[in-house]
Amino acid sequence: MKRPFRTGALLGTALLGLAVLAPSGTAAPSGALAPDAAATATERAVPSASAQRHDGPDFTGTAEVNGCSGAVVRTPASQADDPALVMTNGHCYEGARPVPGEVLVDRPSHRLFNVLGRSGDTAVQVHASKALYVTLTGTDLALYQVGTTYRELERDHGVTALTVAERRPVRGADIRVVSASWKKEFSCKIDQNVYRVLEVGNATEDVLRYTPECDTGSGTSGSPVLSGGRIVAINNTSNHDGGQCTLDNPCEMARNGTITAHQGIGYATQTYWLTTCVVPGNRLELDRPGCLLPRPDPRR
Repeated sequence: MKRPFRTGALLGTALLGLAVLAPSGTAAPSGALAPDAAATATERAVPSASAQRHDGPDFTGTAEVNGCSGAVVRTPASQADDPALVMTNGHCYEGARPVPGEVLVDRPSHRLFNVLGRSGDTAVQVHASKALYVTLTGTDLALYQVGTTYRELERDHGVTALTVAERRPVRGADIRVVSASWKKEFSCKIDQNVYRVLEVGNATEDVLRYTPECDTGSGTSGSPVLSGGRIVAINNTSNHDGGQCTLDNPCEMARNGTITAHQGIGYATQTYWLTTCVVPGNRLELDRPGCLLPRPDPRR
């Protein structure tokens, strides 16, 4: 991973930061996710990709993001003539790192992305017009809008966007973690969903834990995680040394508060929340009923 969560206090701050997240069994307040409500969607989960053929790595639509990875993405609400979106981790944001509880919206950006074709060669370079959304609260997400439409990317460069799934994947589902920066694909399964993952001063919720075959590392942050041909998560961290809740050594927190660490295990932050907030025109409506993404705190 590309030095995730490089700022923030240690575990004590992470635990204090949990106050901005929705407590179990309650509705999510403004600025917080609703993991328990999300968990009830298991019955509508993305099916396993085990029955689908996959012949070798396919890097189409993935993107190099200055030492991280990412992808050109669309949601079910996106249209061909909408400005395309590029998704990566919040800790890969080029500006000042959001602190726990902070959400950045519509920030100016001129970031350059190398978008790859199937073989891993650069198919086109695109520039961000703005950072639509960046946070390290509850999730680890940065979403950029670029000055090129999906139609232009496909017509002129043969690049198709990856679609973000509307449903959460099930435990045991086959997944692929596709890293544009490494030009490498990792294949494994979802071991389980973790209640919370803590690393330095940040906490993510309802996190996918990989089986050990996905041995991700530095530079794979932001890589799309695909199941059934759609993005279900973004790769964002792994425990390098067996440490507990420190930089590059995330730990898990169970619902009862028990803390554990698992050396060599990787994690990904789920992405179906995004589909609850994107409306036609690739606009984010964070106040939309049912939107699960954290909202900016008006007091900031």
